[in-house]
Amino acid sequence: MAPGGGGGGICKEVIESRLASVDFDMATSSAELRGSPLRKAATGLCGKLGSSSMNDVHELLECPVCVNLMYPPIYQCPNGHTVCSNCKTRVHNCCPTCRNELGNIRCLALEKVAESLELPCKYQILGCHDIFPYYSKLKHEKNCRYRPYSCPYAGAECSVTGDIPFLVTHLKNDHKVDMHDGCTFNHRYVKSNPHEVENATWMLTVFNCFGRQFCLHFEAFHIGMAPVYMAFLRFMGDEDEARQFSYSLEVGGSGRKFMWQGVPRSIRDSHRKVRDSQDGLIIQRNLALFFSGGDRQELKLKVAGRIWKEQ
Repeated sequence: MAPGGGGGGICKEVIESRLASVDFDMATSSAELRGSPLRKAATGLCGKLGSSSMNDVHELLECPVCVNLMYPPIYQCPNGHTVCSNCKTRVHNCCPTCRNELGNIRCLALEKVAESLELPCKYQILGCHDIFPYYSKLKHEKNCRYRPYSCPYAGAECSVTGDIPFLVTHLKNDHKVDMHDGCTFNHRYVKSNPHEVENATWMLTVFNCFGRQFCLHFEAFHIGMAPVYMAFLRFMGDEDEARQFSYSLEVGGSGRKFMWQGVPRSIRDSHRKVRDSQDGLIIQRNLALFFSGGDRQELKLKVAGRIWKEQ
């Protein structure tokens, strides 16, 4: 079969070959179907089609393996069954529908259909009402300001996503994170065996300030061979909003003081990314133990801070 040859035949074969049951996100699919001018594209490929064929065309663009929308290159087997380029490798070049070898046949007709489509952002239900050409949609969705946030909890891998109110409730109920109101704070971190704690996330505290939420992280890790403690603040919102705020952190003891001032990072940046960029208050363990006083065998570090809004 020639690549992409016989547009009408390919459309018919692919529709008939679609898997009977596919487990996919109904909310996302419905959002993408609403307001999508699919009739024009469908007519261009298969002739004049009824409203039920609008769904058929949308299904044509869904990969039968990952059930995501397919983008060029779209591959097909000799029987016309399609698969996206990522899943072609995952299925070891074997058609997931008929088990024939996929080869390198491109479904050019289906790729051409996609060029004529305009679809809403899949985060339409979360507030994004923009419409995009098919091939621009994926790029937009990677950076859409309405896309869900990842859980900012760093003590364990957490795959939960959602909007800010949902994540605040999730942090409080599921991770038992301390919640505080106010823009100033004074925390005391105590560890009886600080030499035994390496690469440990010790605490996350959430502050409600100026009607927004901020996450204060404190942990121990190594920079090279040097054991250090680090405290930093993340903003529960996007980067452009985070830049409207500043914060300061201060540690001290025995008549000494160490200070840091910066801009909170958005939780769009992962906890590890912020930590590895060293964008926060960093204090070497020996100095932290000196600030703790006594025989330097126990960490008793007081961290004071303040959050303010820039004019």
